[in-house]
Amino acid sequence: MKTLPLLAITVSVSLLGGCIWAPGQHMSTGKLVRDNQADNSHVQLVPITPKLLVMDQAAGQSNAVPPSLLAYQPEPYRIGAGDTLYITVWDHPELTSPAGPQQQPLANGRLVRSDGTLFYPYVGQLKVAGMTIEELRKAISDKLATYIEKPQVDVSVIGYGSQHVLLSGAFMKTDPQPINAVPLTLAQAIGTAGVDTKEANLSNLVLTRDGQAYHINLDQLDHGKGLAENIYLKDGDRLYLPYNDRQEVYVLGEVMRPMALPFKTSDLTLTQALGRAGGLNQSTSKGKAVYVIRGARNIESEPATVYELNARSPSAFALADHFKVRPGDVVFVGAAGVTRWNRFLSQVLPLTTALSTAATSQYYFNHSSN
Repeated sequence: MKTLPLLAITVSVSLLGGCIWAPGQHMSTGKLVRDNQADNSHVQLVPITPKLLVMDQAAGQSNAVPPSLLAYQPEPYRIGAGDTLYITVWDHPELTSPAGPQQQPLANGRLVRSDGTLFYPYVGQLKVAGMTIEELRKAISDKLATYIEKPQVDVSVIGYGSQHVLLSGAFMKTDPQPINAVPLTLAQAIGTAGVDTKEANLSNLVLTRDGQAYHINLDQLDHGKGLAENIYLKDGDRLYLPYNDRQEVYVLGEVMRPMALPFKTSDLTLTQALGRAGGLNQSTSKGKAVYVIRGARNIESEPATVYELNARSPSAFALADHFKVRPGDVVFVGAAGVTRWNRFLSQVLPLTTALSTAATSQYYFNHSSN
């Protein structure tokens, strides 16, 4: 049953592609017509050049991990409600193991109540929430000193239940992960949860902390720098790894297999997109031009950008190998140059809308069937 939405996408590509790109309806090979400004008002034409690629690369490098995430350093663990403590008073087994030394440590553990307190013999009720382990050890020692000469006290946490990091989305395991005395890093949390690499959008992990959302590109995070191991998590952090089934790149026109490509990383190049679509159709493409239409869905509010690659240039595919496509882009291989922008977009937009609708239907169908 899950194949029905996929069939809808295939039919949309076939039917619409056949109507738009059928023989007799190719774009004219004439020069770009700019006499009608109304046709061009919603489109910006940008040639793909080495200078453009350098600018894009610089912009990508500036999209680094927010300094505030790297600057955060965890404090010593503080006890909270839900933690289970094991308190040892040396030479006093009646205080250390009231349930009997033969019992497991958990049976002799002391749970911190919801109000942050616990009771201990000869000490009474203590407000322990917010204390470090060393602060609690000293507080119990000072209280017991009234009854025991030079008491030697040790405190350890045998059950961490007060602090957690929450996970959701395309992880293999989404169980809450506890924060304990050993600081938890982003790399450890992701390693424990596991990533569904076929379904996950690796380019947009969302870490929400104190009401602020940080977007992290897992695919480009480390690159040998070990940044994920230097990002420490704290209580209340939320990690959301989105699915990739609602973002795609559409490859249309004079290619061997017009199709929608699922997009899960940030380094899919124009060359790779064309390659997955079977490459250019040598019989009809005529080596004229390749266009990448970006922002067409929001054309009512802001101009779309059309990136043009001159496929006749010997260096064309060297440039294409460094030009990164983005989710929602439409890659169009033309049989000829684009004449009027208004006509061009009127042909492309219905197809992208149909494909987007089919992809959205697939997303909700899959999740409602699970």
